[in-house]
Amino acid sequence: MLCTVLGTLLFSCRSNTEKGPAHKAYRTWSSYLGDPGRSHYSTLSQINKDNVKDLKVAWTYEAPDWGQMQMNPLVVDSILYGVTAALRVVALNAETGKEIWQFGDSIQVWHSTSRGVSYWEAGDDKRILCTRGPHLYALDALTGKPIPTFGDKGKIDLRSGMPESAREKFVISNTPGSIFKNLIVMPLRLSEGAGAAPGNLMAFNVLTGALEWVFHTIPHPGEEGYDTWEENAYRSDEVGAANNWAGMAVDEELEIIYAPIGSAAPDFYGGARKGSNLYSDCLLALDANTGQRLWHFQFTHHDLWDRDPPAPPNLLTVEREGKKIAAVAQVTKQGYVYVFDRKTGEPLFDIEEVPVPASTLKGEEAWPSQPIPVKPKPFARQSTDITEDNVSPYAENPDSLRAILRKLDKRIYAPPSLEPTLLLPGYDGAAEWGGTAADPEEGIIYVNSNEMPWIMQMGLNDTDWEALPLGEATYAQYCVSCHQADRKGLAASGFPSLVDIELRKSREEISSIIANGKGMMTGFPQLKPKEKDALISFLFNQEIKHNVAENTNAEKGYRTPYKHMGYNKFLDKNGLPALDPPWGTMHAIDLNTGEYIWSIVLGESPELLEKGIKGTGTENYGGPVVTENGLLFIAATRDGYFRVFDKHTGAKLWEYRLPAPAFATPAMYEVNGKQFIALACGGEKLGTEKGNTIIAFALE
Repeated sequence: MLCTVLGTLLFSCRSNTEKGPAHKAYRTWSSYLGDPGRSHYSTLSQINKDNVKDLKVAWTYEAPDWGQMQMNPLVVDSILYGVTAALRVVALNAETGKEIWQFGDSIQVWHSTSRGVSYWEAGDDKRILCTRGPHLYALDALTGKPIPTFGDKGKIDLRSGMPESAREKFVISNTPGSIFKNLIVMPLRLSEGAGAAPGNLMAFNVLTGALEWVFHTIPHPGEEGYDTWEENAYRSDEVGAANNWAGMAVDEELEIIYAPIGSAAPDFYGGARKGSNLYSDCLLALDANTGQRLWHFQFTHHDLWDRDPPAPPNLLTVEREGKKIAAVAQVTKQGYVYVFDRKTGEPLFDIEEVPVPASTLKGEEAWPSQPIPVKPKPFARQSTDITEDNVSPYAENPDSLRAILRKLDKRIYAPPSLEPTLLLPGYDGAAEWGGTAADPEEGIIYVNSNEMPWIMQMGLNDTDWEALPLGEATYAQYCVSCHQADRKGLAASGFPSLVDIELRKSREEISSIIANGKGMMTGFPQLKPKEKDALISFLFNQEIKHNVAENTNAEKGYRTPYKHMGYNKFLDKNGLPALDPPWGTMHAIDLNTGEYIWSIVLGESPELLEKGIKGTGTENYGGPVVTENGLLFIAATRDGYFRVFDKHTGAKLWEYRLPAPAFATPAMYEVNGKQFIALACGGEKLGTEKGNTIIAFALE
């Protein structure tokens, strides 16, 4: 579980950005999502309820790359730091939008997404920490030049804290690391299939790049939690992951880091990882200096649904019986909010272990219960709430949808099976990676939610790979669940068709995407050159020259006996959700009492709006920003609007149609006494148009 690596440098130097009066007043935006507690909160007050209607575009920056930008900008000393769709880091004048420098133009283009960068400073030493692929870079914040004394000429390999067997596996980071003193603790994005790298939590020295400590989320022998897995799971070729991918929160006074841990791999079938699987799907509280575990809570035992926490937790203060309690709140894909005492891990609302169905798949042992909080109630509908009356009133094929709905298993936490199951909230969850805004002093959170139904189903993994040509066998192992056997993909779920891909992409482009991933797709760097070449030839409908006996993957024998049948949204014939609205919502929840203050519909369906139908809500990705003086800012919606609501009532105060949807969380800051709010408009997700702009708004 814990392996402490002796460091040579003292940890006494704190970042002036993460710790100090200005930051404590929530007037800066020098950390991911605003501050180390990830509150998305600002006390700036120039923009208020009376004048927010007068907001205008202050400046627009056109990035050199088009496509999805999920990043939350940072602003330090009048410089805004952001990341483009191709992972170039850009530094802009935060008052004018003029480019100061950019980094990454000479490095291989990556097709992943980034949610931002980290900032550290000590005196005149100011650094931007950013990632590209498996590498963490340290840049001079003023020039964008790599700092040569950090690692190998300005970069380190994140796989250096992993076992040798993981060095060739897919390991990247697309969420900013958490800064504590001279440490940066890194989130990781890993494969979700069999043979994934282990999700070690790793802290690196900001000055040198040296590895300082490692926490094993899949415990080693002698570490607590080891007996919640199959023996030697930590070094198994069959299981992996349990990684923090969503980011973390840091309490600098308590010196505790709060890390939500993702699900174990492979998803959906856990026959090779029997047990509750600590520390997957947990909130981990660690000593930020050493990585020593202080407490944990597991949200999903033996996860079979990819129900890991999707966003960093929020640090805030709640009041109970007149007493102030430092709390940490975590939202989940299931639509639950868990609230704990930050110091002890004691739940502040009761949590019940509820019996759930057993698995019908051979070799699978679903956990018999799951922890469900009594309060607050879920902020999204649950599958058990759904009846035939919930078929969308706007669907043109309601009878066929009702027939499908009758066949779906609607029990909560019904394990994956050979029969179709309604997954609501869906695979991506109710809460998303954009995170939840919190008023850290009043104890209120603001969470946007999706209500998209999906259908989950497993199939027998009985393909005889050894009888197939190498390219087809490789496709069957790594690609078919997302892009389907007919290669037509699942466009509505974000997985494009590969039919005629040779007309749209070169072999070199496809080779890069296979190795590095793109968007929702993880990369497969472990594929041997022959396997990759054969796969591309198969996709290009070219003759395969490799002998079927060269299918080395089939010989390894670590495939699961069942396969996931794809990420299928439950849609009507026109591609809209099969269930009735709302499909996107926004909620204000008082964590002092566990009660809802208000709930509203978020967004409009463009297709139905054309017919005069309003109030449907839309899928949304990206989080809100809340202000002390009563405003709530959020974009995130498929319809491409940026909106402001009254945080006390949920009433809409202002909206603006962006040039492309902003699937990202805004940043609020001030320069020379003027208040700005900026966000990235990359579009592309959910089938929307691509964009390339960062836009800042202000009063004239």
